[in-house]
Amino acid sequence: MQYVNAWRAVVAATGRADRGAAEDGVRLAYRRAGLAEPERIIWADSPRAAVEVVEKLSGAGRSVREEVRTRPWAEERRRMYDELGPAGWSALWSATGAQLWETTAALAERIRTGIVAGLTTRPEDESDIRLVLLDAVLGQHDAAWLAAFDGRGDRLTGLAEVARNAGWWWPYQRAVVISERPDELHRDEAGRLDRGDGPALSYPDGFALYAWRGMPVPAEFLDGLASLTPERIRDEENAELRRVMLEYYGYDRYLSESGAEPVHRDETGILWRIALEGDEDVVMVEVVNSTPEPDGTYRTYWLRVPPRTRTAKEGVAWTFGLEGEAYAPLRQT
Repeated sequence: MQYVNAWRAVVAATGRADRGAAEDGVRLAYRRAGLAEPERIIWADSPRAAVEVVEKLSGAGRSVREEVRTRPWAEERRRMYDELGPAGWSALWSATGAQLWETTAALAERIRTGIVAGLTTRPEDESDIRLVLLDAVLGQHDAAWLAAFDGRGDRLTGLAEVARNAGWWWPYQRAVVISERPDELHRDEAGRLDRGDGPALSYPDGFALYAWRGMPVPAEFLDGLASLTPERIRDEENAELRRVMLEYYGYDRYLSESGAEPVHRDETGILWRIALEGDEDVVMVEVVNSTPEPDGTYRTYWLRVPPRTRTAKEGVAWTFGLEGEAYAPLRQT
């Protein structure tokens, strides 16, 4: 677990790269791959800027990503697999890399998408940009698989040193292009990009991604969240953006301020339904905690339930994985 926590911190690291340490890591990775050290190391302020630098490189030679990153990783994986056996390797991966893989891979893919969107001015540009991205070593965003090998040999030490100290990088025969790390990163408890008042991910040169609970949103969209009204939410034609608005505004607040009427009530709570044009209905159960707060008040909760829900009891039962008829609590909590 110590390795997982250390590499989780690498993924989340922001601020200026330690350029000296990263460059030492690059040179070591080249030597471990049996290659001559690169003649030039060029820094860029973001992965997007690095792609632009790569596109203009001359005299750099071919990509050596295969020798520097892909082959060493494959050979170390085979060594560990042979040493530990199928069950042992599976257990190692589950305890290390698998803990970081999903959220880190999703973050890397969002960065790729943002780069392609930001640099594509003509339809034919997209394939060229994606080809450049295929040459990238992901630095700090290679943390998931590097975690699995930490403490188990020194073959990947150079790659690990770059990852701990810098962002994405592009290895070529005679030149390397390295990106700075982001200067801001905001994520929710599930590890998704998430911020309501600015970029969820930003780099020193202004390359930024905006997201609310993992969903990409336009920068200007966030500017209007503070002044939302029920009317503005209803008028939004994009169903996904409207869903973001509702989450930000609060379903309970929307219900109270939009003049919504309950569709059902029983001993378990009150069922509310918000009809949204072009999207499935939002259905909520309002329940009151039977245990008082320290100040003597009773807290109200709003539980989102499937659109097919027809009664409050059915909705509450669904949150416990039960059918409505089977839900009969001795005491509501």
